[in-house]
Amino acid sequence: MKIAVVAPSCTLKREAADAVAALATGRGDCKLVIHPQCFLSDGHFAGNDAERLAALREVMADASFDAVWFARGGYGSNRIAEAALADLPAAARSKTYMGYSDAGFLLAGLHKAGLDAAWGPMPQDVLRDGGAAAVTRALDWLVRRDPSALEPQLHAPAFAFNLTVLSCLLGTPLEPDLKGADLLIEEVSEHHYRIDRLMFHVTASANVRGAARIRLGRVADVPGNDPDFGHDEAAIVADWCGRSGIVFGGRADIGHDAANRVVPFG
Repeated sequence: MKIAVVAPSCTLKREAADAVAALATGRGDCKLVIHPQCFLSDGHFAGNDAERLAALREVMADASFDAVWFARGGYGSNRIAEAALADLPAAARSKTYMGYSDAGFLLAGLHKAGLDAAWGPMPQDVLRDGGAAAVTRALDWLVRRDPSALEPQLHAPAFAFNLTVLSCLLGTPLEPDLKGADLLIEEVSEHHYRIDRLMFHVTASANVRGAARIRLGRVADVPGNDPDFGHDEAAIVADWCGRSGIVFGGRADIGHDAANRVVPFG
């Protein structure tokens, strides 16, 4: 399998690229092609909007690639997502697209356009503790559709999103149809009161209220607050699900960490 790596958000670290390329080479069942755009820098972004869009469109249109793997998250894919999905080349429809976090903007739009998208670890994750296992898990699913890479309690159709990304998606052309879905959410580096505010917005959506259930992945690096909010993330999500008539399905095995599992969309 030939896999293209592009960075629609932030710059990929060279040491991450080298480590992931070595892992892929050692497998013998895939070829990783890391686009030079991954190393560009324009302030926060891996190149300006035009450069990031051009790289993504290039690999989408290249029939030699079987998959497109987003290099890392951060912020920025929403700025190019609608343009990336316009007038899709035929070759784009034969690929699998994988990422998480900020890449959720693209994954949502790609799935809505009928393409094969999945939440899963990204190349930058190799620098986390246990990151080699995360990258291996992603490649196992991309190359072999290894079921052991999947979040273990999925009920199809399924979607996974960072909570902030999901909140920002709602009401945009990228918003997918969540009716009957197993909707998994996670968050990182947000105060509990902000998680509460996000859940207020997300669960007010008629689309989200059509989901079969919401499940909560890991919520990491929650900043302290004075005074303490008084409720943890599980209590917050359960409360807003209850207020909105949505089934709270408990915890899910996803998050901004090396234990992050794969969730194919749809």
